[in-house]
Amino acid sequence: MHRKKALWFALIGLAALGTFWILTLTILEPEKPKVVMTPDAGVIGARQSLSLSFSDRRSGLRKLSASITQDNRRQTVWSIELPDRGVAEKTVTVTVDAAKLRLRDGSAVLTVLAEDHSLLKNQTLVEKTVTIDTVPPQIFPLNRMNHINPGGSCVLLYRMSETVSASGVWVDKVFFPGYPASAAGKPVTIVYFAVPLDAKKENLSIRLFARDTAGNESLVSVPYLLLAKKFRRDAMNLSDGFLQQKMPEFQASHPDLRGKPLLETFLYVNGVLREENRKTIQSLCAKSSPRQLWQDTFVRMKNASPMAQFGDHRTYLYGGKAVGESVHMGVDLASTAQAPIEAVNSGVVVFASGLGIYGNAVVIDHGLGLFSLYGHLSEIGVKAGQSVKRNDAIGRSGVTGLAGGDHLHLSILVGGEFVNPQEWWDPHWIQDNVTKKMADAF
Repeated sequence: MHRKKALWFALIGLAALGTFWILTLTILEPEKPKVVMTPDAGVIGARQSLSLSFSDRRSGLRKLSASITQDNRRQTVWSIELPDRGVAEKTVTVTVDAAKLRLRDGSAVLTVLAEDHSLLKNQTLVEKTVTIDTVPPQIFPLNRMNHINPGGSCVLLYRMSETVSASGVWVDKVFFPGYPASAAGKPVTIVYFAVPLDAKKENLSIRLFARDTAGNESLVSVPYLLLAKKFRRDAMNLSDGFLQQKMPEFQASHPDLRGKPLLETFLYVNGVLREENRKTIQSLCAKSSPRQLWQDTFVRMKNASPMAQFGDHRTYLYGGKAVGESVHMGVDLASTAQAPIEAVNSGVVVFASGLGIYGNAVVIDHGLGLFSLYGHLSEIGVKAGQSVKRNDAIGRSGVTGLAGGDHLHLSILVGGEFVNPQEWWDPHWIQDNVTKKMADAF
């Protein structure tokens, strides 16, 4: 009898202890919620977006808010109550609209509060002194006029009224970043940008862009004169001999193409694979040296005859019918079979391997967003990460990739966009569009 009572009291004690433990872990738990603010900004712009992350895995989140105080005036930016338990995490994006809140430029205090469902009402209060800055940066272009060709390159210098987090040029919807530089001994920002092949004065938008550390943005139109430029159009017959010679190479490297008709394989290579290669090249060009690595005029392949020009529009015919199109984004140069190929200028090799339609290829970074690409090589004589000088041997010409005969395909790229290599071969163009602009910036 006594043992039963003792066991009974022991069970009651354990139940009470368990209940107390559950209450301690949930309703009475003393752990405070966690708050993370991104970015952990010290500056608030005209419209600053903040990501606020809250978490409380014990009793759950109950009250969340963000407010800002200036001149002893406290204003709620955002708040929410969560009456139901069980919300352990919540992330929101909050926008601080300085004009709507009537904030002046200067100091303010940003406060973020989180309270949990514990009976103790645990709170986490994050207070941060911030600077309200609603004035966008000023951009001062240093080149009065820019003469540009469709499919060409342009170099532009500018300075800004303050330190910025990002700047560059928007050409329609394509962005080209600026890089710190020096002109006439003074700090400037330089940007190389590309002009589309189909550019027309009436619909071409070129604007300088800057964003300061507070997130304020500015846009300034770039003055330019678009020169007239025509590109060739031609038709190319796809022979059965060419398809039998080249398509097995792609079928071997792409298992999904094995057993497909040769013409179907060509259409895939000319369409899907060409686009995949373009995206790969853009990713290779996404990061460039922040300083100029090249000097003087870019060199042209020695003793070579041009086979195809930049911007040539090709229509492919099979059996007398059009089956596909492409635009040639480089220059084809042919000399002797397996001719030595040299770097067009100094830089760093960022790619040296197979590249789809370009076959064995080398890509060189010349700094400030300028790159060169060498395709259809029979041999590659350099490795990624290797520094090269102008005229250094990098491989030999060949017929790898989508090449019908031994030649070099040379492309020049600015910010991942293809441009006309002929401009960079021309010492007068470089003098007028790069060297002189640097010298006359001030």
